[in-house]
Amino acid sequence: MTRECAVLLPGVCAALADPRQPGLDDTCLEKLLDWFRSLTWFDPTVELVQDNPCLTEFITSVLALPDPSPGILSFTLQLAGILASSESRFQHLQQEQLLGRLFGREGPRGGAAWEEASVRSAWLKAVHSMVHHQPALHFLCSTGGMDVIFALQGDPSLFVASAASQLLVHLLTFSLESEVSEALSAEDCAWPACAQMIVKHIEESLQSSSASHIEQSLKLLSSLFASYFGSCYAPWTTVLWSGIAKQIESFLLEETVQAQSVLANLLLNVARCPVFSSTEGGFWALVTSALEHLTPAQAGPLAVGLLKLCRCPQDVRIQALTVLLQPMDCILRAASQPLEYAGLLDESVSDPATVESLLSSKTSCAGLLCQTLAHLQELLSLKYLRVDLPRVPLLCSLMTILQFCNGFLSPPSPLGSTISRNLINCFRVQKSALDVLAALSEEKDCDTHIQSLFDVLLAYLQSPNTSPTVLKKTFQATSKWLVHLQELSCSNSQWQQTEKILEDVFLVLQKRLCSPCWEVRDSSLEFLTTLVKSLRDQREFRQRLLSSEVLRLTENLLEDPESYVRASAVTAVGHLASVTYFALESPVIGSQYNKEVGTIAKLQEILLTDSEGFPRRAVISIFTKWLREGCTGQLEQTEQFVSGVIQTVEQDLDWEVRLGGLELVEVFCSQAISQLSQCPYAPVPSAVTSGTPQKELLQVFCRAKLFGFLFRSLCDCDKPVGQRACDVLIGLRGHFYPVSTLENPQEIEDSPAGRGVAWLQRTLRQGSLAQNFPTDGGDGVDFQDPESMMLALGAIDLLELHDELNKSSDHVQESPQSLLQDILATVGTIEDNEVDCY
Repeated sequence: MTRECAVLLPGVCAALADPRQPGLDDTCLEKLLDWFRSLTWFDPTVELVQDNPCLTEFITSVLALPDPSPGILSFTLQLAGILASSESRFQHLQQEQLLGRLFGREGPRGGAAWEEASVRSAWLKAVHSMVHHQPALHFLCSTGGMDVIFALQGDPSLFVASAASQLLVHLLTFSLESEVSEALSAEDCAWPACAQMIVKHIEESLQSSSASHIEQSLKLLSSLFASYFGSCYAPWTTVLWSGIAKQIESFLLEETVQAQSVLANLLLNVARCPVFSSTEGGFWALVTSALEHLTPAQAGPLAVGLLKLCRCPQDVRIQALTVLLQPMDCILRAASQPLEYAGLLDESVSDPATVESLLSSKTSCAGLLCQTLAHLQELLSLKYLRVDLPRVPLLCSLMTILQFCNGFLSPPSPLGSTISRNLINCFRVQKSALDVLAALSEEKDCDTHIQSLFDVLLAYLQSPNTSPTVLKKTFQATSKWLVHLQELSCSNSQWQQTEKILEDVFLVLQKRLCSPCWEVRDSSLEFLTTLVKSLRDQREFRQRLLSSEVLRLTENLLEDPESYVRASAVTAVGHLASVTYFALESPVIGSQYNKEVGTIAKLQEILLTDSEGFPRRAVISIFTKWLREGCTGQLEQTEQFVSGVIQTVEQDLDWEVRLGGLELVEVFCSQAISQLSQCPYAPVPSAVTSGTPQKELLQVFCRAKLFGFLFRSLCDCDKPVGQRACDVLIGLRGHFYPVSTLENPQEIEDSPAGRGVAWLQRTLRQGSLAQNFPTDGGDGVDFQDPESMMLALGAIDLLELHDELNKSSDHVQESPQSLLQDILATVGTIEDNEVDCY
């Protein structure tokens, strides 16, 4: 603790303990507790309390109050718990007879204040902070604290109940830390006293007739096995599980137990423990039983969790996959002709009638399918899946679901008709099915139904009943399958099929670009951009694109009334330019040149005049893309282009646009250095011996007016802009100056250029706003003079500026000293009532 804070602390403690003072807000008190946590973390000695007697005096004063406010009492409990986290300070507080009055039987847990959930929560947090040494653990067990924690597991406040469960996990694991677990076998394990109390409580609760007690203990067990207990205490893990396994098994078979989902979570957390990795023993048989007896909704999360485990036995994996596929199997069978089995599975894990019943119900059908589809999408995202998914039947099932949802399929079976009625226009299921469909595009062996798949997708794209959100998902799935289709057509000459599908896609895209709904126009433009990115090198795609109305319609949307659409149109036009104006096979001559110039002019006009930030950000992003891809011509043309853009960007009120301008500058600098240097990887010559390329490079940067933009950006009112500008300048200095040859700041003021640079350095240190910088070379600073800029790069301490810019904006205001001053100012004990705003 600093001397300044030690001086302020007694006044703060006195003010907090004074019931006449107005209460502080919880934010101040939490910040104060955070400060004490950091102090005690770095200093476990008793001197922190001995040297600051105001802390114990504060606790004593609060305890003496007849009716302390819940906020101050909660703060006091947590402060005491934090201070007692080291054994030496714990003993000191014990000698002061404070801990018993806070955490013992005579403490607040027996008074009226205990009715406040915030006080109960604070008590639990304080005990959690305190119990990091054996004396605190013994104190808690001997004063009845364990019974209090057990009771708070069922607290009506979910925050309190959760804190109680977390505390019990901490207490059990901490009580085992002093034991030498490595030398013990499961038969030799003897629970330490505190751990024995917790285990006994769990076992008794599981055998009780109270459903709430059973659920509390199951949740506690689940949290316990999910913690490092299950990984680090193998013998005790085995002993604990062997004591409860029979009871868990009985719960799975009892229909009266309501905590089935908690049981599934518990089994999954136990399965993750290394001690159960062996296929021997009864644990995996219990998991198999759970997959059979839990409902599909309860078994689904368990099944997908098991499939992600590397230690799960293969037969259990197959059973888990079967559980996940049962609803999809039911969909296929419901859509097939009578006696025509078209399912995914040879046999089911549980009774198929259960799944059929759920899918037949209007209330449960969509929920079960959405859960199943989410699990399947999760599995498809895994890099390694240790079971084989039946991809072709799964694809057929997805297409069937989508056809059910839009009413394009009339199944002959009664079950199919019922499911179809339940799913008609169900947006949730449509979106989930399309997500899985998109994920399947990256899988192999899904080629046989490609035409049927595109028939389904095109039906959604063409239908006026497709909602904008579902249409967006359809576009995403279509773009992925079009990429897959292109790969197929290259390998097996299916180009005629590809051409027909592309023709249909472009027809519907033209229609959607003219939609009265702005979300549809926006999604259509995003879809177009994705296609251009993925298929720009494919001849069929380019031909179909250039022969359609898509280019004209996209350019028209640059003037759309909705800013999101204008931004998407800018992005689409920017990517289309690489296929049309900037394509290698399209030389920039005649009308083609005019089109290119016209497009650039349109985008520059948007950057200059658009009232919304989204289109302007899109323009600067596209300009940077063009520059990076070398689409802006030779260096001289690029220099003029960049100069014009940054002069516009510099005046923009949107900091993200200015930040985009700095990225443009960074790319330009990198390219110019690469073009003008003999070898970009050669050793960099010093400033003194720099040759023609170095001077020419400086002249290019000065003519483009880069330095004025960069130095003014250093003092931008939005910090990310200043940070990026500093990074760019540091990169430039690294090119022009080796580390050992920076200019001496004391020797540069002899020339006019040096005096201007000295003024610039002083201004930067003061942090003046960018508008205070001269824009025309005033005060002797000429940002377009190569000599001045060379001096500036060598003399200004950019690394110091970098450190300042990376400091938190509130590093002064949120210091402990400032916090203490704010508290004193708030309660009115400081005359100049200046409170920091944070």
